[in-house]
Amino acid sequence: MTQVNATLSGTQSLSDRVQAIVANLKDGQRRRAIYRRTLRELNSLTEREMADLGIHPAMIVQVAREAAYGK
Repeated sequence: MTQVNATLSGTQSLSDRVQAIVANLKDGQRRRAIYRRTLRELNSLTEREMADLGIHPAMIVQVAREAAYGK
């Protein structure tokens, strides 16, 4: 899931627009890394550890997505 949000206006230079696109790409990479790391860590927990945290195994993807991308 890649998302690029660049606000373009007549007053922005090409350099500003490129910098905004690069910043958005880096932010997307950072969020995907958080998602993958959270998913990996949650999948490594036992059912008992997840129960202690109040997480059902079916909720792992949702919890990882919220950790990376918010609600």
